[in-house]
Amino acid sequence: MKSLKRILSILLIASMSVSLLAGCGQEQGSAPEQGSSAGESGVSFSAEEAYLDPVELEEVVLEDEIVALASAPALSKKFVPVASGKKTKKESKATIDYSNTGDGYVMAQYTASTNKRLKVKVIGPHTEYVYNINAKEWTTFGLSDGNGTYTVKVYENTTGNRYAVVASVEFSAQLKDEFGPFLYSNQYVDYEEAKNTIALAEKLAGKEKDSMKKVQKIYDYVVKNLTYDTNRAATVQSGYLPNLDDVLKQKKGICFDYAALMAGMLRSQGVPCKLVVGYAGDVYHAWVSVWSEKSGWVEKAIFFDGTSWQRMDPTFASSAKSSDSIMKYIGDGSNYHEKFIY
Repeated sequence: MKSLKRILSILLIASMSVSLLAGCGQEQGSAPEQGSSAGESGVSFSAEEAYLDPVELEEVVLEDEIVALASAPALSKKFVPVASGKKTKKESKATIDYSNTGDGYVMAQYTASTNKRLKVKVIGPHTEYVYNINAKEWTTFGLSDGNGTYTVKVYENTTGNRYAVVASVEFSAQLKDEFGPFLYSNQYVDYEEAKNTIALAEKLAGKEKDSMKKVQKIYDYVVKNLTYDTNRAATVQSGYLPNLDDVLKQKKGICFDYAALMAGMLRSQGVPCKLVVGYAGDVYHAWVSVWSEKSGWVEKAIFFDGTSWQRMDPTFASSAKSSDSIMKYIGDGSNYHEKFIY
């Protein structure tokens, strides 16, 4: 009799699971942004698993993030991310590779064919990041919160702005050093295949060994040679990602382009560099911070005026031709508020 009741319970839960899953729709789309979640995830399970440990099916709402607008030699294999397959979480539609968390990054791939919009959420000890991804492509995400426990989830769109989890893993990251997340190519600072960007950085740096002198040379080039792209600023869509070689060729861009180009050039030269997104006053903006052997992390400050370091903000400095007023604004840390670090 008990066996019959158990079978009936399993069949009832299985039928409920089917009816819940049948209501999920599909939608198209795909590229990165940050966001927040409401709830955790559409998880599928077998009847036996449901009987032993019932899990309520949920979906998460993921909003698109706004874009920060405010007015060669081969890359060293040392900084090329790789899905080495030593530690993975594989599901039917996606794989998460967390083999190289000690180097400061994790990778994910949606392995099935789909026209649905896809996202990855990286939940760190202090910050949550949400990125767009494309099916069938490995994508790299930096562990910018440093050491601690992370959860990585791959989502597929169900309907509207609702997404269901198709793969999830939790792991503890112990970085070999703090610089890994800010040396490797990732989705926001994608310099791995930007051969012209790498070649120019090599040319500008020359035989220079001092990291801050490399910074100054690359900074001077970007500030003097790029102009602000007002048309792109007016038309850019959420999910936009800079193509560094295109930015270099066109010699113009929005602040996201400026900061990503400089960060990519510096990382390719082995100089740890953070791409920071946040607010300059009330404007959504992007800038960079770097690390030097002599000064440690120079947060939000690179330009040296002969007395002290001033903020490295290539967009504002370039657009205003490094005028006294803009350099004073750039040097005032109270004008800048960090939101995300890549």
